[in-house]
Amino acid sequence: MAIKYISYDPNVLEGQAILDNFVRTQRILRYRDNDKVFERIKRGMPLYEVESQEVVGKNSNHNLVLRGECLSACAYLKDKGVKVDLVYIDPPFASGADYAKKVYIRRNPKVAEAIKQAETEIDSEELRNFEEKMYGDVWDKERYLNWMYENLVAIKSVMSDTASIYVHLDWHIGHYVKILMDEIFGEDKFRNEIVWCYTGPTNQKNNFPRKHDLIFLYDKSEQYVFNSDSVRIGFKKSTKTGGKTSLAGKQNDSVLEELDKKGKIVEDWWIDIADLGKVHTQDVGYATQKPEALLERIIKASSNEGMLIADFFGGSGVTAAVANRLGRKFIHCDIGINSIETTRDRLRKAGAEFEVMEIKDGVSLYRNPVQTMDKLKSLIPGLRNEDALDKFWEGSIYDTKDGMLPVYLPNLMDSSTRLLDTVLMNRILKEAMPDLPDGTKRVVVYYIDIIDRKEIEQFIKEQNNTLIEVELRDLKNVLDDVVVEDDADFDLQQIQPESKVFKVWQVCINRFFSDRVNSKIKDFNSKGQLQSEKSKKPFNPITLSEEGLETIEFLSLDCASADTASPWHSDSEVLIDRLGYVRKNGKDTKELWNGTIESERKPLRLKIRNICGDETIYQL
Repeated sequence: MAIKYISYDPNVLEGQAILDNFVRTQRILRYRDNDKVFERIKRGMPLYEVESQEVVGKNSNHNLVLRGECLSACAYLKDKGVKVDLVYIDPPFASGADYAKKVYIRRNPKVAEAIKQAETEIDSEELRNFEEKMYGDVWDKERYLNWMYENLVAIKSVMSDTASIYVHLDWHIGHYVKILMDEIFGEDKFRNEIVWCYTGPTNQKNNFPRKHDLIFLYDKSEQYVFNSDSVRIGFKKSTKTGGKTSLAGKQNDSVLEELDKKGKIVEDWWIDIADLGKVHTQDVGYATQKPEALLERIIKASSNEGMLIADFFGGSGVTAAVANRLGRKFIHCDIGINSIETTRDRLRKAGAEFEVMEIKDGVSLYRNPVQTMDKLKSLIPGLRNEDALDKFWEGSIYDTKDGMLPVYLPNLMDSSTRLLDTVLMNRILKEAMPDLPDGTKRVVVYYIDIIDRKEIEQFIKEQNNTLIEVELRDLKNVLDDVVVEDDADFDLQQIQPESKVFKVWQVCINRFFSDRVNSKIKDFNSKGQLQSEKSKKPFNPITLSEEGLETIEFLSLDCASADTASPWHSDSEVLIDRLGYVRKNGKDTKELWNGTIESERKPLRLKIRNICGDETIYQL
């Protein structure tokens, strides 16, 4: 339940678009349900409890890696009085695509050691992998625009007076979002429509291949930061050798040389920045990852050193990484656990200092909203699809006394359904329930958040004109059972390494079992076997060793505190890449993981992350 609601803007005007500087009585862009977003905006941004998960370094700049939704993140920042100097967001494009990452089975440490002794190179093509769904960009247009409108209004509320915002989209929905931004920020605050062009293979044959993205640049006020000289690029060779008077004013070698040294101001079509497919050294294995050069240009142009840069759909963490490298402070926000872990590891390697925090809103109890929704159907006992019900109801549960019970579940991808308030309850009572089949005696309404349970129960009592009973259930009680901790067997001992003067503490992992990973592998093998039977082609299933150590991606030791409520402090850590090589305490090595992790101080807690990204903490 939200602690309170934070106003988007203290000067909300009735009867006009929120934050609209044209004083209209109607929205610019009219579409289904676009008026409903105003009720939520009037209520405010939901503020939830925020819990510290880990602190890396001293973090004197208060850099933040925040797991949570954009709205909740903005509520937290506004409550703390934080103002952001530059925003870059790369939100879902409403493309209808599902995005997944490849999950690689690591090398068994015993096998890895044998490979090392034989001095053979590990072939990445040999590695077995399966896909793990990260998020689904599946929206209908109207819901997407409502969601985007509310996010943009929230972001504007935490921007400083000199701040700018870059919104990165493509052809799917960008033209609609441009109109939303005109309404929210003002047409006069529009600065650029940047076209980022790239090349690459395509299978499009019925149209011209779509090889560009759109980036809209708006400012909060006329006092915005823009450093054109920081992002100049060199003149073309033909321009320099031609000695064009438009550049030099006269054909003079020294003048041309000076111009060449200074370079020209970047135009609004960017063809000189390659997409990630051509910059393999930056690849962190994250879908939709953007190249660092793109963010470097944006950050240099629209911020100064020491300013605060925020990305509320942070993905691979490229914004935070580049901001840190350029001497800026950063806030990385994302709802997905894979984004948080990828960014955390990326920043750790770069030597950044930051704090990892999580918004306890009940939505991110699992990996991401899409996976949570998929999991819910299997977690609610007896829930099944029901042809007799419309799509408003998720399905039904059969009760021996009352028969079929229609079940309502909030859509975690639709912020308008997160909070069970009188508006949503009225819709259930007046629109959904009267259309239920005759004989329906009871419905079950699940909620993530509720404005006030007693108030809602009283509202039902007063407004329910049917004979159908409404049963309210807290969805978080179901979500609490989603994450099953992994099982590990390990030994802790002091050893005397040959290369060191003093003894060190060593944790040796003897066995590791993840039910989630094993289930994913089982599903992969089952599908592969079926395809093999159909195609008559051989299929080599994924098999794991008895120890299961090849399903471990990351280990960390906390020597500071054994208190489960304390933020994690990584005194020693090992990240195992897909080839089996380790990154120790942020530094890449050519060592193969040997099944252990060491620390100079006695460790009190052990954290193990499996290859799907689930983390479990063990007391030592």
